[in-house]
Amino acid sequence: MLACVLASVSVMTTAKDLPEAKINPDDVVVTEHRTTVNGERFKYSATTGTQPVFNEEGDAIAALYFTYYKRQDVKEPEKRPLLISFNGGPGSASVWMHIAYTGPKSLRVDDEGFPIMPYGVKDNPHSVLDVADIVFVNPVNTGYSRVLPFKDGELPSREEQQKLFFGVNADVKYLADWVNTFVTRNNRWQSPKYLIGESYGTTRVSGLALELQNRQWMYLNGVILVSPTDIGLEREGPVKAANRLPYFAAAAWYHKALPADLQDKDLLDVLEEVEGYTMDTYLPALAKGALLNDAEKDRIAGQVAYYSGLDKTTVLRSNLEIETSFFWKELLRDRGQTIGRLDSRYLGIDAKDVGARPDYNAELTSWLHSFTPAINYYLREELNYKTDLKYNMFGPVHPWDRTNNNTGRNLRQAMAQNPYLNVLIQSGYFDGATNYFDGKYNMWHIDPSGKMSDRIGFKGYRSGHMMYLRAEDLKLSNQDLREFILNTIPAEGEAAKY
Repeated sequence: MLACVLASVSVMTTAKDLPEAKINPDDVVVTEHRTTVNGERFKYSATTGTQPVFNEEGDAIAALYFTYYKRQDVKEPEKRPLLISFNGGPGSASVWMHIAYTGPKSLRVDDEGFPIMPYGVKDNPHSVLDVADIVFVNPVNTGYSRVLPFKDGELPSREEQQKLFFGVNADVKYLADWVNTFVTRNNRWQSPKYLIGESYGTTRVSGLALELQNRQWMYLNGVILVSPTDIGLEREGPVKAANRLPYFAAAAWYHKALPADLQDKDLLDVLEEVEGYTMDTYLPALAKGALLNDAEKDRIAGQVAYYSGLDKTTVLRSNLEIETSFFWKELLRDRGQTIGRLDSRYLGIDAKDVGARPDYNAELTSWLHSFTPAINYYLREELNYKTDLKYNMFGPVHPWDRTNNNTGRNLRQAMAQNPYLNVLIQSGYFDGATNYFDGKYNMWHIDPSGKMSDRIGFKGYRSGHMMYLRAEDLKLSNQDLREFILNTIPAEGEAAKY
């Protein structure tokens, strides 16, 4: 009888009836750990919890959740680099790079990045914690970060929240304030400082580079752009369409959908050929539009089909411009499979083989499959942070104000003002959302004068948007990042001047 009553009560109780969990805006937990990286064993501390965002009156208006890893056996802490890490979305938590890329723990997945049970994390022997301390930051409404009520106990309106937090420039402004507070509280002003951002996080850190210099007087040594967005650099029209072709070739090569003579080549040899064709022939042809005669159009369509794994007739019917969403559906249509958006190594199965785009993102469902239980377990059980708040893998931040996005140009200005500042771009060849050739395009157009080209580098990997999920690329991408950090710390007495 008691069981029946309890069951009845349980059914009648809804989420609306339950009290909302509250967040302490300024509260941390510190735990001690050991790890081995590159064969070197050392102790580190993990500080996780919240630090406020303050307004101009000194009132706390939001609580940002963060995790800060600090190596313990450092003899000269002023020389120890600090890596400040952001993910993207916008609206995405810091979970992805936190427990899969640079941190002391990596996701428990197979060697290609697919979920395995039991879910969780394992030691990351490739983490850059051996050379830099790392703080993973969750912007407002991501992870456990939340907007705080006004003094009267009421939350700001949606319009007020958007003005304060949810837009390209609002995001950069409040995060720069937060970083200043963090650096001051943790006595890191003397440290070489680096920002790393993934996906929309590249827009964020590109803007922060200049915002930190001009408003906080904080100068950086490096900015790392992982799977970058356009960072406000225009590439519409023929450029946007043409830049997809090298990615199409990469994805088709991976799925063995190219003609035999191309398929037999190494991926990088194929991409070098396709990149040359894209710049020298395909882009100019798309720019001509209706000026192309029928013979030229037919020739271009044949070559695009050859490099993309698509049918020539399909390319012609698409007017030589292939949409990425259509490509994800079309490439393996005859096999009854779709390919992933953010990582085209992943396969999906749609309800119908007809249609212009996949039913779902195969890669994202796979990632959420493994990341969500892992981060919820790890923060609570290993870092001892206990709360009834929901960890927002993706939080409510929309509509996002994308106007006046000058972040790429701001990054160039920051580099011009700061001779110490270097940039590294990391991209996966199978990423169809922020494709690697767009990443190279960013590299060429952050500083189109070429005067600072020796301070901007590119690294590519045989995986997708989260290149570090593949075991081989986890090691390689961390090593590239480690070398970038070590090589951009100026020599003793080397002045910041031209």
